[in-house]
Amino acid sequence: MKQYQCLVCGFVYDEALGLPDHGIPAGTLWADVPADWECPDCGVGKAEFEMVAL
Repeated sequence: MKQYQCLVCGFVYDEALGLPDHGIPAGTLWADVPADWECPDCGVGKAEFEMVAL
């Protein structure tokens, strides 16, 4: 599974963990996160995230 980092605030979305408190179950791929989802820390959209090299 991959991780995606917010370019604005540094928040990391981890596909393995999801964001259950925000309605995104563990194991949810980035492509399956709703297009209108916003960073829970700073409010920017998915376009402001990029994949983190592990």
